[in-house]
Amino acid sequence: MKEEAIGLLGLFVSAFVSSTIAPGGSEAVLAYMVSENTSNVEQLVFIATIGNTLGALTTWFLGHLTAKKFPAEELLTKKKQKSLKFVKHWGIWTLFFSWLPVIGDGLCFAGGWLKLPLLLSCVAIFIGKAVRYIFVAYVFI
Repeated sequence: MKEEAIGLLGLFVSAFVSSTIAPGGSEAVLAYMVSENTSNVEQLVFIATIGNTLGALTTWFLGHLTAKKFPAEELLTKKKQKSLKFVKHWGIWTLFFSWLPVIGDGLCFAGGWLKLPLLLSCVAIFIGKAVRYIFVAYVFI
């Protein structure tokens, strides 16, 4: 039982770190745990999703804090301002894609910077990340 708890904590930490600016491989950890049948698959997906969502919200809050001190017009190049306008145009919908490698962190950061509604941001991020982890788990069952 203690080993299972440590494994679940490891999955949570891996998912959290993978969703911040730091690189990580939470999909690989989830795939391994699913294939080894270490825990209930639903529990594994839920823990990975919660960890990854909390990591993304950390990035969202960093964007929110940055916007208070640095307006986009002063800090970003014209090309990056275009990306910010894209998130501004599509709003919450862009956060469904926060699971994408490389650009997902930027979407969360931009969502915070633009002060998209926190609760809706959280829901959109959670759903996008849950779908990704469900897919990974399904492939490795």
